[in-house]
Amino acid sequence: MSDDTPPMVLVDYLTKHYTTLKSRMTRLLGNGDLAGDALQDTWLRVHSREEDEPIHSPAGYLLRMAVNIAVDIQRRQGRALPLDEIAELMDMADPSPGPEQIAEARSRVEALRQFIDAMPKRRRQIVLMVHWDGLEQKEVARRLGVSLRTVESDLKRAHDYLIARKDR
Repeated sequence: MSDDTPPMVLVDYLTKHYTTLKSRMTRLLGNGDLAGDALQDTWLRVHSREEDEPIHSPAGYLLRMAVNIAVDIQRRQGRALPLDEIAELMDMADPSPGPEQIAEARSRVEALRQFIDAMPKRRRQIVLMVHWDGLEQKEVARRLGVSLRTVESDLKRAHDYLIARKDR
């Protein structure tokens, strides 16, 4: 995740990983309803969040926010968590990658970028349009003025090329 985390990235992350986050919150809180309420409030807060600070771990950020919201909900309802449970929740392991994993991932991304840059222009365009821009192969063919078969063929060649270089 980049240093600038726009609110929609967090909203998308929360939406895509809702089930996993709710399971973790339910396990931590021992209450599925409270976990769901906390995640709903988290979604609302994230949706209205201003871009004011970098977030390096969306999962850790969202879990911590949801835990804090759950504590607030329980306070409002007059049910306080025991201090040891609050401490345990606050000491949750941060699921974000450490410096070593970040450096390794950056190295892999740079290698991938170099491999893609070394491809013929049309093949590179097809890979980026399909995998980066998320366009369907038919749309890529239309935009580039080539047949769908050409797009499919170039995409297969690009994938084979990248797989062959992956283990180097």
